[in-house]
Amino acid sequence: MRDKSFHARTVAVTGAGGSLGQALLRQLHEQGAYLIALTSSTAPLELLDGNGQPIPLQQIRWQCGKEEDLRSVLAEVDILVINHGVNFHSERSAEAVQHSLEVNALSSWRLLELFGSLAAADAWPAGDASPRPPRELWMNTSEAEIQAAVSPLYEISKRLQGQLLSLRSLDLAGPQLRLRRLVLGPFRSALNPIGLMSADFVAREVLRQVHWNCGLVIVTPNPLTYLLMPITTASRWLYFQLVSRKAG
Repeated sequence: MRDKSFHARTVAVTGAGGSLGQALLRQLHEQGAYLIALTSSTAPLELLDGNGQPIPLQQIRWQCGKEEDLRSVLAEVDILVINHGVNFHSERSAEAVQHSLEVNALSSWRLLELFGSLAAADAWPAGDASPRPPRELWMNTSEAEIQAAVSPLYEISKRLQGQLLSLRSLDLAGPQLRLRRLVLGPFRSALNPIGLMSADFVAREVLRQVHWNCGLVIVTPNPLTYLLMPITTASRWLYFQLVSRKAG
């Protein structure tokens, strides 16, 4: 699958050192994107393409809680993929609660607000017949947003992440910012070594559905998710629309 919509566009991926982050970077490279790998790791990220050649990318180290430090980097980004996360599985300590909420939900929300402000500041000249495509933000909320994941803190933090995305999309989504929700089932990674799908398969399917211009991207072997997730997002959107209002 070749999608010219990614050609020469700058794409930043958080959680770039993880299985899915690396798989997305490889797939996006094949589509001709310029890559920025956002990671908390100090180790150099070295990816190879299908011919064994190094994939050119810019690696930037950052930490949750310091999202504002990325403002100058994200100002040049066309597509931001929020993909980082942690999973403490059976833990329920206060420290695990704090870390789960911070990494999985609050950090994602801060990046959403930051990127939304950058998109709102984009100026398109009046009468421009071919304005730049809108910026895009893809947020990986996971199937745990609505399904059990045998990990209470992961479920709680991912549900908060999804709720915040639904709420703030009422104000942030528009002609200059396209929001996409990635709802992914179990794939093999450091967080889930017994996942049913490979990260490469998931990355290919994500890009395929983005190519179809899906705002709700679902990749899972669980058929219930394909039924329940659209109903959940639609009902949540309607509820938030009715009971909340825009500031000012």
